[in-house]
Order: sequence, then C-alpha cells, then structure tokens
Amino acid sequence: MKNSAFLYFLSLMLFKQKSKHIGSIVISVVLIALISSVFFISSSIKHSLKLTLKTQPDFVVTKSTLDKSMDSSLVEQIASIRGVTHINARVYGRYFFNNKGKSFLIVGIDPFEESNAKWLKSLFKDIDIDKFLSGEYMIVSSQVEKFLSSHFFKSSYTFKLPKGEFRHIKIYKTIPTQANLIANDMILLPIDTAKEILGIAEDKVTHISFDVPNDAEWQNVKTVLYDKFLNINVVDKKEISSYYDEMFAYKQGMFLLLYLISLVTFMMILYQRYSSVYSVDKKEIGILRALGWSIKDILRLKLSESFIVAMVSFVFGVFIAYIYVFVFDAPLLKYIFFGMDNLSVDIKLVPYIDMGMIVSLWLLYTIPFVSAILIPSWRVATTSAKEAMK
Repeated sequence: MKNSAFLYFLSLMLFKQKSKHIGSIVISVVLIALISSVFFISSSIKHSLKLTLKTQPDFVVTKSTLDKSMDSSLVEQIASIRGVTHINARVYGRYFFNNKGKSFLIVGIDPFEESNAKWLKSLFKDIDIDKFLSGEYMIVSSQVEKFLSSHFFKSSYTFKLPKGEFRHIKIYKTIPTQANLIANDMILLPIDTAKEILGIAEDKVTHISFDVPNDAEWQNVKTVLYDKFLNINVVDKKEISSYYDEMFAYKQGMFLLLYLISLVTFMMILYQRYSSVYSVDKKEIGILRALGWSIKDILRLKLSESFIVAMVSFVFGVFIAYIYVFVFDAPLLKYIFFGMDNLSVDIKLVPYIDMGMIVSLWLLYTIPFVSAILIPSWRVATTSAKEAMK
C-alpha cells in the first residue's frame, strides 16, 4: 500500500473517530501529568540539594547523647587530626514561638571564620560584618520575616531567654528566597548571641564541621574520630546525599505504585472495551479485509492510530506537568515533599528534567496503551472478512 494513501486514510480515521479517543486522552493526560509532576518536583529538589551540598563542609560532628552540646576544646583536638582543614564550630537549636507550635532554626555562626564569611558574602554582597557582630541584629529567611510580620513584629523580635530574661534583636537582612531550600525557617545570629538565646554555655558548641580534601582519607578520618571520642555522630556529605536519594525514592515509589495501579485499571478497561469491538469497528476492519488489506496493513493502521493518541496524551501530560511545577511552583503537591508542620514553604523550583525518567515513563505508558488496543484489533483482523462484517 502506498504511504500517501495510508496516511490519508489514517488522518481521516483520526478525524472521524476523534470523539472515541477524547476519553482515553483526557484520562491519560491526567495520569501522566500527575506522575510527571511528582517526578519533576523530586528531580528539581534533588538537583538543588546536591548543588547545595557541594558548598557544604565534608563532615559534621554532633553529640549522640540527649545533651547535644560539646566542649569547644574538641575543635582544637579535631583540627590536630591529619588531613582535616577548614574546621568550624557552630550552634544549632530550635526556638519555639510562644504556644503557636511554630519554631525557628537558630544558627549561631562565627562570621570571621573563612567558610562562613564566604557564604555570607555570597548571599549579601554589601554585608557589614562588624554591624552583624554587635549582637543586636539577626539575618532571617523570607518566611521567618513573613511569619514575624504577620504577628506584628515588623523589623525586630524579642526573644525570651531560658532564665526568663528578654533579648531584643533587630532584623538586619533577609536571606534570598533561592536559599529557602535549606534556610526556610532559619535565623542566623552571631554564635555568642545564639548561645545566649538557646541557653548553651559559652564553652559549648553543638556542631563541628570540617573538610578533608583527600577523599581517600575520609574513612580513615571517621575511624580516628570514633576511636578518639565517645558519644559522637560523624556524618559526611555522601551519607547525606544517600539519605536524600532514599527519601525521595520512597516518595516517588509511593506515587509510582499508585500510578501503576491506576494505569493497570485504565488499561484493563481499555482492553475490555476493544475486546468487545463495536459492530461499526468490526465492519470497518471487515471492509478493509474485503478490499484487499492484509492483516499487516490493518495492524499497522491500528498501531499508528494508537501511537498517535498515546503521543498526544503523553506530550500534553508532560507539558501540563512542566507548567504546573516550574511556572506555578507546584501548589499543594510540593507539600508532600516539604510538609506543612512548621512555617509554610516558599521555594522556587529550579527547572531540571531527568531524561531517563521521561523515557521510562513514556515506555511504561505507551507499551500497555498500544497493546490494549492492538491485541483486540488483531483478533478481529485474523477472522474472515465475512465473519467480521456480520
């Protein structure tokens, strides 16, 4: 059969029977858009986190006991280990806002420490370190600023100290929203001020971070730390990256399972529908067989028809998912990954597409869809033309 005649007949069939395909396309677009949105969100967050991890220290040491504070003397002891560089002590802790159930992550840093100074200058080109060090100012995330403003703390906040005293701190700057992935509820303070607010002794710290430039020495450094100090946890960037991969794989897997259940149900309905092919469709195949069309030609026609429907559905579904995630920032659906227990999330999802995921999703959808249409059509096409036209 000439290709021009085949293509003309194919386009004629698609146009004439468009109402038959609309239902399949709508359901397919919804399923594909939903699962694509989940994959887009997950891929974007994982990509952004891995870029962020590259700028973070190689190791973080914390205490494994209920009392998370450590003697600051550990900083010098860890610095003496061979291969350790850029060591830095920090203070982390949660500060709860009255009885509202909301909390802020207080992070106390030493702005004169090299890595901290570089990080602050990367966020704020015009930052005055001396002014920040005065202890009267804090740097907050955009969501913390919004939350405080909604509770009538426009430009400052009065912290209640563990001893019952109060400390008035002014807002110096706001962390850019592009850093909200790791700083959504963060308040940066000079380390001494943070200790005062969190009730941590002056000679204590909660986190010690450092770098080990030689990757081959990572395991050796961890072994030395565990042998030398008791009740500590040592976490490296590879472990953090693996943790995020497992967490997002779990959430992706849950949605993928729901998608597969929905897809199988849809394909069973589609297969059942085409297994009891309408009399018009049977007569159509019978007429084509009577006109000399081979079984191969009929299957080619049905394959092309179902492939075009699948392609249109897939392209529209992925396009809608892209607009929903990267233009509108995935309202509602992104909270599955970030949660809503604390402050609301204000994060701009960076466009990032895993092409391997797109190809896998395409095959996972197209093969069952085409098979659900092609197999019943083949069963009719293999019968005699007289029987098909009855």
